[in-house]
Amino acid sequence: MKHGKKYVTAAKEVDRATYYEPADAISVVKKTAVAKFDETVEVHIRTGCDGRHAEQQIRGAVVLPNGTGKTVKVLVFAKGDKVNEAEAAGADYVGGDELIPKIQNEGWLDFDVVVATPDMMGVVGRLGKVLGPKGLMPNPKAGTVTMDVTKAINDIKAGKIEYRLDKSNIIHCPIGKASFTEEQLNENMSALMEAIVKARPSALKGQYLKSITLATTMGPGVRVSTAKY
Repeated sequence: MKHGKKYVTAAKEVDRATYYEPADAISVVKKTAVAKFDETVEVHIRTGCDGRHAEQQIRGAVVLPNGTGKTVKVLVFAKGDKVNEAEAAGADYVGGDELIPKIQNEGWLDFDVVVATPDMMGVVGRLGKVLGPKGLMPNPKAGTVTMDVTKAINDIKAGKIEYRLDKSNIIHCPIGKASFTEEQLNENMSALMEAIVKARPSALKGQYLKSITLATTMGPGVRVSTAKY
């Protein structure tokens, strides 16, 4: 794969043979953000889990202390009093059955997170084939199936992110933007890593965190030492 001049220049900032301490890795990553837009800083964690076994699945959510730097649009499936509650809490869209054809047939997906009250999961379940592959299906473990829609919306707007294993047993998560200070990115990364370390499945034998890589949207990967965790 051929990389552009900016990438090649940025890559020179990274010592491929070094496993950086988290704070040093963040410092290097900020230097590699050379795109014309405010790049997202992401962490990629390769685990020793085998996601094919239910007891080794990892899924949860954590509120990043400094947010993600992204404005998140929230869709809430609710009825009765919960509709007014969701609107008052700042949900971008609130509805029920009437949203099914809009999403299913018209391909409407102008939202980043879906929250649902438990009594609406029968309705939301019909959208499984659309929302599931995009990682948008509400889930109790992630706090997106709940009667407390106010808390769910406030947490999401404050910078709550979900983490989960992908098919290769890797967790990919944003921890902020390249314009964040090193301190802000450090605090966000610490909060995420603390949650992921706590989420270690008890059934897992052997090494849990195999490798951690930090990268911006367009930048090269920076390897992070797992020793601290």
